[in-house]
Amino acid sequence: MVGKGTRVTGAERGKLATELSAAYSSGATIRTLAESTGRSYGFVHRLLTEAGVTLRSRGGITCGQRTA
Repeated sequence: MVGKGTRVTGAERGKLATELSAAYSSGATIRTLAESTGRSYGFVHRLLTEAGVTLRSRGGITCGQRTA
């Protein structure tokens, strides 16, 4: 993986996007991917979006579906 704080461009960025996309599709969370790569949540989110990955919803209770 790429070191923290280094600029990721070109083919290296594409390779990282492919690896993260595969891991995300296998069920990893963005937060987990960020921790494992030493990058920020925002960086991983942006890279996945640039790669055309459909992001999962946050889940949890949504408005109007609370139980007593």
